[in-house]
Amino acid sequence: MFGCSQGGFMHRVRFLGFRVWVPGHWILRSIMGLVLVCGGFLGFLPILGFWMLPLGLIILSIDFPMIRRFRRWITVKLGLVLHRKWPNFARRVGLTMMRESRSN
Repeated sequence: MFGCSQGGFMHRVRFLGFRVWVPGHWILRSIMGLVLVCGGFLGFLPILGFWMLPLGLIILSIDFPMIRRFRRWITVKLGLVLHRKWPNFARRVGLTMMRESRSN
């Protein structure tokens, strides 16, 4: 669900199977993430959408460890639910199943 790489000066994040390019400088990423989160809270308005909230949190999680831990916790919980109910959809959006058991 989430991935980040540093190809040149831009970062890219994966959001539900799509790659989104974000600015390379942490201040610009922080501003972009905050604007998306604020727009996500106003998602009931016609132009804005609730999709902005998770995308803003993903962008903010690049630079802020507390948000990164929260995002990872949500990703794991969502991945477990999706794998139980819709395993094909979970694989399509990039949520791979963890190993069920480890052999010693």
